[in-house]
Amino acid sequence: MNNKLYVGNLTDMITEEDLRDNFGDLGTCLSAHVIRDKQSGRSRGFAFVEMSTPEEARQTVERCRGVMLDGQRLVVKLAQTEQNRQNGAGSRRQR
Repeated sequence: MNNKLYVGNLTDMITEEDLRDNFGDLGTCLSAHVIRDKQSGRSRGFAFVEMSTPEEARQTVERCRGVMLDGQRLVVKLAQTEQNRQNGAGSRRQR
């Protein structure tokens, strides 16, 4: 089961601390990692957040529908697992 979330549509000023604070209000946030541009160090607009359990992650996805953070409507969904990526889950290619 997956307890990691993909969080998209973030401002370039968002920090891990901001995410831990906001997602900590929804449950137990174990970690938050903002993906940054290697050259500029600015946020690429998405992050990964780890909740304590898969159930808590699913509940967080539901609670975040339509939620705004810093004027942006968040996109929150369960992150793809390594196994899902290897099996082509989420791929638009026809097999």
